[in-house]
Formats: sequence, structure tokens, C-alpha cells
Amino acid sequence: MEKIVIIYGSSSGNTESAAKTISSKFDSGMVDLCDVSKVAVGDLAKYSNLILGTSTWGIGDLQDDWEGFIVKLKEADLTGKKVALFGLGDSDSYADSFVDGMGIIYEAIKDKGCEIIGQVAVDDYSFVESQAVVDNRFVGLPLDEDNECNLSEDRINNWVNQLKPAFN
Repeated sequence: MEKIVIIYGSSSGNTESAAKTISSKFDSGMVDLCDVSKVAVGDLAKYSNLILGTSTWGIGDLQDDWEGFIVKLKEADLTGKKVALFGLGDSDSYADSFVDGMGIIYEAIKDKGCEIIGQVAVDDYSFVESQAVVDNRFVGLPLDEDNECNLSEDRINNWVNQLKPAFN
């Protein structure tokens, strides 16, 4: 398996913590962790496997550090790359915009020549609406540290086990 980069944006630390947990599920030395505020789009060229993570703020807003990066990401050549997404949200307080940030990133990359992997069924989640749902599946892994933190470890384990054979 080729090296993986996990790029995350985290305001409160929850997305960073999730990124570290996801990283720990892969073999040692296989993952580079990068805060989106400290990475350049050109850095993506050396990776075939990307995991992009964000939290959702307010009513469906992308995490602040992603705002500038996503503009550049829309211009990047992602041809041939495999990309998995994860997002954090609050399904109780923001049930109408649950993990919308993940959906915003998906919209930015879906036509960029990459293969998006790691979709998750909506069945085990309580929410009303999400920009991150396509064909009745989340475009990546949703996590709710505010209301369902007790489920995060199992969700991450299952998701990473789904990703491993799909990554190069």
C-alpha cells in the first residue's frame, strides 16, 4: 500500500483527534497527518491516497481553515487518486445540516478525476438532512462527537477496514 495523507481542519480539536485515531488504524509509517492550514495543494502530488476531514460549523458551514484551501483544491489535478472523506457534525442541534462540510468538500472534488471511496450507509444515523448524502449514502464517514462519541471508535474501525483494500 502506498503512503496515505490525512488532511484535516479542526477548530475545537475533535476533527484532529478523529484524524489521529484514523491514522492509528493503519500500519506505522503509512500515514502523514497534515493540518489543512499548513499544507499546500502541490503537496498532494506525492500521494495516491488521500483522506480529507472537516467539521461542520453553524448551519452547514465548512471549517474555517478549509475555506482558503478548498478554492485551491478545486483547481488541483486529482486524476488517479483515491480519496476518502470524513466529517464531524452535531446531529441533534444541527439535524438539518449534519456533516454538510464533508458534502462541500465532496462537491469540490467529485469531478476532479479521483475515485471517492468509503461511502457509509445512512441507516445508523439520526439526522434530517445533509449535503453529504448522495444516493442515500454518506459520501464518507460521519462522526458525531457531541451526541454519539460512544459509537466513533467502532465507526472508525469499520470504515478503515473498508478503506484498506481500496487504497493502492
